[in-house]
Amino acid sequence: MKALRRPGVFSVLFVSAMITGALLGILYFGWRAAGLPFVPFDTFDWLTRVLPGRIIAFGIGTMVTVIRALHLGPTSATAKMAEQAMAIVGLLIAGIVGGVVLFAVVRAMRNRYSVLWGLALGIALGVPVMLVSVQRSESASVGPAVRVVWVLGAFLGWGAILGRAEQRLIGPEGTHAALGLAVPAAEPSVERIDRRRFLVRLSGTTAAITVAGALVGELVEARRENAAMRVRGEAMRWSAAHPLPNANTRVQPASGTRPEFTPLERHYRIDINTIPPAVDEPQWRLQIAGLVEKPLTLTLQDLLRYEPMHQFITLSCISNPVGGDLIGTQRWTGVSVQRLLPDLRLKPSATHLKICSADQFFEVVSLDTIKADPHIMLTYAWDGVPLPREHGFPLRIYIPDVHGMKQPKWIESIEATDHCEPGYWVQRGWNKVAQMHATSVIDTVAVDMTIIGADQCKLVPIGGIAHAGTRGISKVEVQVDDGPWQQAVLGTPLSQLTWVIWRYDWPFQSGKHNFTVRCYEGNGTPQVATPAQQSRTEPRGCTTSR
Repeated sequence: MKALRRPGVFSVLFVSAMITGALLGILYFGWRAAGLPFVPFDTFDWLTRVLPGRIIAFGIGTMVTVIRALHLGPTSATAKMAEQAMAIVGLLIAGIVGGVVLFAVVRAMRNRYSVLWGLALGIALGVPVMLVSVQRSESASVGPAVRVVWVLGAFLGWGAILGRAEQRLIGPEGTHAALGLAVPAAEPSVERIDRRRFLVRLSGTTAAITVAGALVGELVEARRENAAMRVRGEAMRWSAAHPLPNANTRVQPASGTRPEFTPLERHYRIDINTIPPAVDEPQWRLQIAGLVEKPLTLTLQDLLRYEPMHQFITLSCISNPVGGDLIGTQRWTGVSVQRLLPDLRLKPSATHLKICSADQFFEVVSLDTIKADPHIMLTYAWDGVPLPREHGFPLRIYIPDVHGMKQPKWIESIEATDHCEPGYWVQRGWNKVAQMHATSVIDTVAVDMTIIGADQCKLVPIGGIAHAGTRGISKVEVQVDDGPWQQAVLGTPLSQLTWVIWRYDWPFQSGKHNFTVRCYEGNGTPQVATPAQQSRTEPRGCTTSR
C-alpha cells in the first residue's frame, strides 16, 4: 500500500487565504449595503487609539514621506487608502495565521471534530473584534444586538467552513486513523487530482463570493454617493456665485501656483478614522453640560438662528512637510463661540470648555482664549454648503493659529470645566501648543511661461504661498543660487487668517540653478531657517491663553 501524500504548507495557506478573503467580501457587502460593522476598519481604528502616540507619529511621518517621495497622489487621500489597505491586509493575515493554527490542531487530533475546532477559532477571533466593532460610531445605523449577531455569525461561519475545508484537505488518512481503520489504498496521482479539484472548486467559490461582495458593495455605495452629490448640488456653493474678496489684486499668481481658494474636493483630510463618522442630522444634538446653570441641548437649527460668521481660513496639518499639500484655504461659516457664551450660562468657576467629538477625539480651550478672540467659531458650513461628512458634518470648531490636531470635527458635546486638560493628541505626547509656524513655499518655476521685460530681458515667473497663521506675512524674498535676496511681490490675502500668494519674476540665466525662499511675519519676525523635524512630541500640558 502506498502512503498518501500529505498536503503542503502552500495548500494550507491558500485555503486559509481564500476563505478569509470570502469573509472580507461578505463583511464589506454588509457594511456598504446595510451599515453593518466592517471589522478591519473598526479594529484598525481601535489600534490607533491604544498604540503609543510616538508610534502613531512615526507611522504618519513615514507614510507622508513615502507618498511624497513616490508621487503617489494627494497625500491625505492616499494616506487614507493606505490605512484602509493595511486594515484589510491585517485581517487577512490574522485569518491565514488562524487557519494554519487550526490545521495543526485538526491534524494533531487526527481530523476529529474539525468543524468544532473551527467554531472555536471563530469564537476566539470573533469575540474580541465584536467587542471593538460594537462600540464603533460608524456602525451606529444598526443596533448593538444586530452588530453582535452579525460579527459573531460571520466569524463562526468562517471558522466552521475553514475547519471543514481543512478536514477535506487532509483527506481520509486522518479520519480513518481516528476510527482505528486501515487507510484504503489509493494511487498518489489520484489523490493529487482529487485534492487539486477541491482546491480549484474552493478557489472559484471563494473568489466569486469575495468579488461579488466587493462589487455589489461598491455599487450600493456609488448609488448612495451619487444621491448625496445630487442633494449637495442643489445647494449652490458660495464660490460659484461670488468673486473672491481679493479678485482685484494686481498680483497675478505665477502659472503653476496652487489655487488660492481650495475646492472642497481638494481640501486635505487628516483624522483618526479609516472612515468618517456618519452623523444623522435629525438625531444630532449638541449637548452643553458641566459647570453650567442648567444643561442645554442645541440642534443645528438652533445654531443657524445666530448671526452667521463668515471667515476665509487656511488650515494646516502638523504633519505637513514644507511644500506639502496637507494645507488648504476655505470659506468657513458658523457662529462665534464668544457670541454663544452668554447663552451657555456658565458658572463663575468655569475656566475651560472641553469639546468632544463622535470619534472620541477632544480638545480643551480656555475661556480666556475665547473671550480674547472672536474668530473662534463653531462651524457648520464650508463654501456656503453644509460641511461634507469627511470634514466634520454637522459641526466642527475653528481655533486660530493652531494646527488641525487641535480642531475637533463631528462635535457632539461641550463640557464646561474648572481646570485645564491636555487634549487627545497632547495626552499622547504631541505638541501641547501646535502653533502654526511661518512657512514659505515655492510652488512653481514657470520656465515654459517666460515673459519679456521692459528692457527686453527674458523673465521667468516664480511663485508660491507664504503663511504664518494669524500673524500675517509682511515680506517674501527669493534667492537664486548664492546670490542676493530679492524681494517678491505679494498678493492681497483673502483674509488675515489665510496664506498669501507671492510672485518673483526672475531674470533668466541659462544653466542649472537653486532657488530658495524665505518669509517674514507681519511684525517683521523672519522665518526660522534652521532645518528641524516637525515637533509633535513636546512636553505635555495646556495653556490658558495665547
